[in-house]
Amino acid sequence: MVDSTMMDDPLTVIQLLEHGRRVHPDRHVVTWEGDQARRVSFADTYDRTRRLAAGLASLGVEIGDVVATFCWNHQEHVEAYFAVPCMGAVLHQLNIRLFPDQLAFVIDDLGDRVILVDDSLIPVLAGVLDEVESPEVFVVIGDGDASALEPHGRMVRYDDLLAANEPLAEWPEIDERSAAASCYTSGTTGNPKGVVYSHRSIWTHTFGAIAGGVQVVEGDRVLIIVPQFHANAWGLVHVAWIRGSDMLMPGPYLQPEPLAAFIAAERPTCSAAVPSVWNGVLSLGQDQELDLSSLAWVVVGGSAVPRAMIDAFEDRYGIEIIQGWGMTEMSPLGSVAIPPAGAEGERSRAYRARTGRIVPGVQMRLMDPDGVEQPWDGESMGEIQVRGPWVTAGYHRVASPEKFDDGWLRTGDVGVIDRHGYMQIVDRTKDVIKSGGEWISSVDLENALMGHPDVVECAVIGVSDDRWDERPLACVVVRSGATITPDDLNTYLADHVAKWWLPERYTFVEEVPKTSVGKFDKKQLRGRYEAGDLAIITS
Repeated sequence: MVDSTMMDDPLTVIQLLEHGRRVHPDRHVVTWEGDQARRVSFADTYDRTRRLAAGLASLGVEIGDVVATFCWNHQEHVEAYFAVPCMGAVLHQLNIRLFPDQLAFVIDDLGDRVILVDDSLIPVLAGVLDEVESPEVFVVIGDGDASALEPHGRMVRYDDLLAANEPLAEWPEIDERSAAASCYTSGTTGNPKGVVYSHRSIWTHTFGAIAGGVQVVEGDRVLIIVPQFHANAWGLVHVAWIRGSDMLMPGPYLQPEPLAAFIAAERPTCSAAVPSVWNGVLSLGQDQELDLSSLAWVVVGGSAVPRAMIDAFEDRYGIEIIQGWGMTEMSPLGSVAIPPAGAEGERSRAYRARTGRIVPGVQMRLMDPDGVEQPWDGESMGEIQVRGPWVTAGYHRVASPEKFDDGWLRTGDVGVIDRHGYMQIVDRTKDVIKSGGEWISSVDLENALMGHPDVVECAVIGVSDDRWDERPLACVVVRSGATITPDDLNTYLADHVAKWWLPERYTFVEEVPKTSVGKFDKKQLRGRYEAGDLAIITS
């Protein structure tokens, strides 16, 4: 028997933090403040991070305690991303878009002792504090009115906390398997479920993201639009820090106009966000000239990326849209649609329109409804199941056996995988439309309809049908000033999908409702249909 001679050095967030500050001290975190940017070097960010850790310790935070953030993407949120786990506490990124009852639930479910909150978000947080018990201290970022917090616990200002404390002398020794951070699922049904990440899972996810195709390199300027409370900001904070890439943080300025102004002023080289954000930018670009010339590529995830969006960004602005896929339960990365070597032009676009190629570190399988594993042939469909070092094995304080199968996480996505590991999701198990014994992919129908030049957004749901059991209902948002009919859309669709997929039912809506993380909320659309609140037009 031969034993390994390698050091057993723990894989922790501390390692990531120390690497970035030693190797890339002159890179910057850049926060947009509406008309100008605030810049802090990595070296100064490191100093502030240690002051924050010392300040939290002075408030009584100990190893294992939970410190929450209720914040936009900005400098202070980056500091919390590192200070809290590195001092041995647990970072809880609260989703600022949760319904009030869900927000109250997750605060107490994880036991948040301290909450860092932006002054602009105090009214939202204060609205649920009568319903929670766990918070003891509120650290307010900014100098806005914080009086609404005073009845609920001690209140201190973030800047005062840092000014009153010298940098923490040294980081504690931390077990790599100890809790480091937590995000909750978006909770479209029932209460959100907590996923608790370890130091080891964050470390391995960071390197898996780099190996899997998140092509951030030293000198890049990464515009991190994806919220830091959404599945660890897709890991981009950690990746950018260790790679020496400037982090451009938009704060609350996420509307198309201020976002475009931020891009023009600070010239990011790459970015990441959900499709609805980039749809807004495209729509703005129809009315005015935009300077997006600095952007080379953008990762888009959270929901399927329409091929029309990929074409529009490349044709108008020379920007490559790259699809990514993952889940809160996966830290979140599972696949990135990087084309294979030599793929150019149309072939490259076709690969980037796929759900993605499995990243190293994630194991994946396809299972049919009878529990039979399906081959990777690009045609056989099944539910996608995953496991790996950054995939959760359960939920915080919730037994969910239906979500796991013999050590594999059931994603709820139905798809195919080819022999080179490129996957394509065709639908969610709960959204696939079963019509006359055959499956219709609501995702494929949505993508096809959003290829029409007058369609801004579209969500497709299955509705009851006397003859076929289920048929598609297309809920369409039409471009301002355009006039379009169901027959026009079906004529367009006839060249893109099978004839029997063509919807007989349409409804035109002002907007498609979204979940707290920007995905189409089909549950809400189904409820509106069943209540008779949608005006249905037949083709």
